[in-house]
Amino acid sequence: MAAANSFLARFGPLAELAPYHLMLYGTLLGTELYQSFVMTKICYNALPMSAFTTLQKRVFPAYFRLQSILLLLTAATHPPFGPLSLVSLPGDLIPLAFGGALAALNLIIYGPRTQEMMVERIHQETRDGRKYNDPECSEEMKARNKAFSRAHAMSIHINLLAIGSTIWYGFRLASRFQVTGPAAQA
Repeated sequence: MAAANSFLARFGPLAELAPYHLMLYGTLLGTELYQSFVMTKICYNALPMSAFTTLQKRVFPAYFRLQSILLLLTAATHPPFGPLSLVSLPGDLIPLAFGGALAALNLIIYGPRTQEMMVERIHQETRDGRKYNDPECSEEMKARNKAFSRAHAMSIHINLLAIGSTIWYGFRLASRFQVTGPAAQA
């Protein structure tokens, strides 16, 4: 019994959800910001369009899956009792549920639709013998460009709203921290 108490005293904090919740939330926010504002811009500027398109076809499905998983895990580790605690705090539940719904939209609908429109546009380039942005492109290419632009814009805006909901939840989370400094200890 003394050994069990000693173990719990030493490793008890590992059984609490709060540290895992903070790490998962930080990973979620960091992933969203890094992929959306750093990596996409660097790749767009550094790669030829065909390489950028090939990369994006592989990166964004993985990003949307990871975003969805991290949102679920963040909700599942809500302190102190996981989802039971989350349900009792609608102010926390709403931004996480909103972010989860948005991530699911990109994972299931707008991510795949954007990718499909991108591939159709590439096939149209092959049929027409012209690039998608050629001023004299065919009417079919103009239609493909419009469909791609619409799906891509929806995906971008949904992703920005999901990031906004993650930040909104972060402010809710931070409002519960009890910070003490040297002045409070004196």
